[in-house]
Amino acid sequence: MATDTQQKENTLLHLFAGGCGGTVGAIFTCPLEVIKTRLQSSRLALRTVYYPQVHLGTISGAGMVRPTSVTPGLLQVLKAVYFACYSKAKEQFNGIFVPDSNTVHIFSAGSAAFVTNTLMNPIWMVKTRMQLERKMRGCKQMNTLQCARHVYQTEGIRGFYRGLTASYAGISETIICFALYESLKKCLKEAPIVSSTDGTEKSSSNFFGLMAAAAVSKGCASCIAYPHEVIRTRLREEGSKYTSFMQTARLVFREEGYLAFYRGLFAQLIRQIPNTAIVLSTYEFIVYLLGERA
Repeated sequence: MATDTQQKENTLLHLFAGGCGGTVGAIFTCPLEVIKTRLQSSRLALRTVYYPQVHLGTISGAGMVRPTSVTPGLLQVLKAVYFACYSKAKEQFNGIFVPDSNTVHIFSAGSAAFVTNTLMNPIWMVKTRMQLERKMRGCKQMNTLQCARHVYQTEGIRGFYRGLTASYAGISETIICFALYESLKKCLKEAPIVSSTDGTEKSSSNFFGLMAAAAVSKGCASCIAYPHEVIRTRLREEGSKYTSFMQTARLVFREEGYLAFYRGLFAQLIRQIPNTAIVLSTYEFIVYLLGERA
């Protein structure tokens, strides 16, 4: 009974820590999300838009870049589901494979990504639609619920799952990221640094070390697996000619060439690398802080 209670508390801890990490990351890096999505879109037409004290080259010939009305904090807090799933899967796979091995990390990351993508796709679908929405004169832009209702009325329930196959393909990015991150974290723990006052050596798995490990891991994973992001965005466009993962991949390659699969990569990197570094390091810090007090 005590073990069951402890496992529930552990899951809630990882859920809370993941939510806090995601929220902190969103606060600092959210603005680049819209730019990245517009760059990935097939409706690309660069023009200049001026914001107060900000000058950006933005996308959409018929409109202007607008922030998504889906609250960034909500989207990032919901990412906490991933951390809870990852932690739970890791516990299970540690009992099957060599504990804390790369195999455990790969299967845990893949399982957590599969569950999270399946549950969260409708929300991410609405978010993408809102980011790609064009601002027409005299037309009031839709809020989150209005956008969701529009998707349901025009495409039905299946409309909320457009791009899911691309998200499943993107599990490879999550696996690469977490396998690298866990390996780097293990190296940091094994590398001793300055001794504490009581004579015991502190590991170098500190906040900034974890941030660096997360940044390197996410940077490598994003560069390797980025094309699925472009395909997913194309599949989520309203009224587009894209119907399936392979059909979209062939069409993009034939019409726009190989480089089209890397549209928006720079915006993705300068957003995701610091975001992942902040999210993972905050997550680890909270787990460490609350775990010690438990």
